[in-house]
Amino acid sequence: MQKIRVLVAGCGQMGASHAKAYKKIEEFEIVGVVSRGPGCIALADELGIAGRFNDYDEALRITRPDAVSVNTYPDTHAEYAIKAMNAGAHVFLEKPIGRTVAEAESVVEVARQRRRKLVIGYILRHHPSWMKFIELAQTLGKPLVMRMNLNQQSSGNQWNKHKNLLKSISPIVDCGVHYVDVMCQMTRSRPVRVSAIGARLSREIAPDMYNYGQLQVVFADGSVGWYEAGWGPMISETAYFVKDVIGPDGAVSIIASKDTASDNIDSHTKTDRLLIHSGKIDADGKFIEKDKYVEMIDEPVHQELCEREQQYFMNAIKHDIELSAHWDDAINSTKIVLAADESFRTGKMIEL
Repeated sequence: MQKIRVLVAGCGQMGASHAKAYKKIEEFEIVGVVSRGPGCIALADELGIAGRFNDYDEALRITRPDAVSVNTYPDTHAEYAIKAMNAGAHVFLEKPIGRTVAEAESVVEVARQRRRKLVIGYILRHHPSWMKFIELAQTLGKPLVMRMNLNQQSSGNQWNKHKNLLKSISPIVDCGVHYVDVMCQMTRSRPVRVSAIGARLSREIAPDMYNYGQLQVVFADGSVGWYEAGWGPMISETAYFVKDVIGPDGAVSIIASKDTASDNIDSHTKTDRLLIHSGKIDADGKFIEKDKYVEMIDEPVHQELCEREQQYFMNAIKHDIELSAHWDDAINSTKIVLAADESFRTGKMIEL
């Protein structure tokens, strides 16, 4: 079969991981990498890629790819995705899909008009443990209480990366889309209002930016959820990983591995096991069932998850997978986290 010729834009952590995935998957051929930073050369040398660019428009014009993988900073996501689709390419787009709801909707509209495949990088949708977590949450009744966070104690180069990200996006927007997307899958209900709090904990970031935040979302079915995220050397390791859902019939929790730190990217998705608690009690008020654990055998690390994402992207192109629901979900979770950012900045609850 003819290979899918892919241009990789952005050579940071996610761009490098996706490039390695394309290199491993036989159906892809990397025709170039493009980055405004020095990482492009090192990545190209490592993977044996001849096409190396520091200008995105030039890279598109010269390589004329079948697909583009956009892994740049969020301020260029929508622009680069639209340019790629207008040039005839399918797009894999790292989250968030846009900095505003209007940007996100414009990206999807171009995909529909151009009939291009657009896959957004919601990596947890490809993780067996997280899929099982969502499935079990849907057995707990309604309403649901969803409690999630991902705090990252970062230093050195990782803190530098976070500071660069903080020039264009807050933690509750950047990471929040993943976990809000999980909440939406659990409830399959319409979000109705959002609020948020936050704090600027470092003088190394812009005065109008915050590196700690927590959002709260209320759904039409009565379900509620919160998500907390903080970045920086001051962040506590004590409770960096909480993934918990409670319903009338009990609770399900992801038990995190205890041997990994919050700045280790594999720890962001890796689970040790799932804990299932039944809330059923007998006539004497005692629990009928004991808590039980579900051991997860298929537990991919970060790089393997990136490979699964790109397998899905390849299948979407080769087998013409319908992606409208995927796009709607991406816009929905983007609306929620951007409303949370607005709530923090205005001090008001945002009605959706």
